[in-house]
Amino acid sequence: MTPEMNDTEIDLFHHRKSVPLTPANATFFRSKGGLVSMTLRGEDGTTETFERVVIIRAFPITNPDDFLSVREPGRDGSRGDEIGLIETVTLFDPETVALLNEELDRRYFIPEISRIYSMKEKYGYHYTEAQTSAGRIQFVLNNPSNNIRTLEDGRVLITDTDGNCFCLPDPSKLDKQSYRLIEIYL
Repeated sequence: MTPEMNDTEIDLFHHRKSVPLTPANATFFRSKGGLVSMTLRGEDGTTETFERVVIIRAFPITNPDDFLSVREPGRDGSRGDEIGLIETVTLFDPETVALLNEELDRRYFIPEISRIYSMKEKYGYHYTEAQTSAGRIQFVLNNPSNNIRTLEDGRVLITDTDGNCFCLPDPSKLDKQSYRLIEIYL
């Protein structure tokens, strides 16, 4: 931070340079505390170890295995500075892929809906009860037309008023009652 800056200003010039991350320069491992850690080898042969890294998908819906941003955790809960970018996770060995996917699954938890028991509208909100891979749940939609999206591959994403996301992998495989409740929004 420069002397002219105060604590609330963002310093755009003193951030690390993001580098491509490959098996040749990045090693991922689990720390003693159970966090995902990384050792980065620089072109000059120096190494830097990050006790904890945060992994974020650039395209979580359309390309979940490509363009993974590896970041230092922000001190204030923000995403922090980017250390580097993994072009595709499949470049790494199966153990590393499993470690990264475990972390990504935790960050991008999206239960799959297998049955819809009810969708009732009251005072402009749609109250939904469904069976998911995380159990039977209830959630609220404030505008199904905006919060239910059909993707190019046929999957349907539903985002509730709390920002939780649910997935219908293939709406045509729902039972007749469930399909009738959702088909108007597809």
